[in-house]
Amino acid sequence: MPKFTKRDKAVLTGLFLSKFGEEGMGLMGLDNFTAAFNVLGYGLGVNPNSLKNYRDEFDPLFPNTRKGWHKRDLREHCKRIHDEFSALDLRSFSELIRGFLFQDHGIREILDKAGEKDGSETAAKRLITGKAAEEYFKQAYPKEPAFKNCALAEDTTAMGCGFDYKLTCRSGFYCVEVKGLAGRNGTVSLTEKEFKVARAFKEWFCLFVVFNFIEKPCHKTYFDPLNSGLQFKKNENKVIQITYRSAL
Repeated sequence: MPKFTKRDKAVLTGLFLSKFGEEGMGLMGLDNFTAAFNVLGYGLGVNPNSLKNYRDEFDPLFPNTRKGWHKRDLREHCKRIHDEFSALDLRSFSELIRGFLFQDHGIREILDKAGEKDGSETAAKRLITGKAAEEYFKQAYPKEPAFKNCALAEDTTAMGCGFDYKLTCRSGFYCVEVKGLAGRNGTVSLTEKEFKVARAFKEWFCLFVVFNFIEKPCHKTYFDPLNSGLQFKKNENKVIQITYRSAL
């Protein structure tokens, strides 16, 4: 993938939303523009309002019912992005945007095509909302009173160790697991490993839940979540493993 600046990524996302609108958002598992601005904005580490502004700037160039910025010419950096990328089709453009959000996106695409991952709209929404929640946490935790004087020691999101971030503080460290919900409420799930880590670390394990990406994101923290009043019910799924053999 070419080297893109953070502004380039924001401009490209605005162009994508302007050109493909509801169809593009649906492919990304997003319900409406507000959710798209919030989820993609936090996922990219940019202000959600910036994505709206870039979408509005491109709107006069595509057929839609929005007014956009009709009396304003494209700014130079927006024109450059438009001239180079506006011809991309829906799938190619959506893969480009996903690539900004997930470093291992190429591997995910291969697994999806091979049927190894759930490629449904629900799975896409869960994945992209989770990424937005992680980026939201990085911005929000320094302002959280419970994490005063804490520092982000390690990002463990790709390690599969039962939590997403390790925060160090004077008295020890916190294991933080981040979850994201599109609406004001919903259901969060802990994997068996996350559950075991939460049970082992108790008050040093924090479940950080980001709510309401469809309007305005906010969050709640649950320390020692297994004893916080949340009711977790065990759900067992039997997995059938299929193998194929050939004599040589």
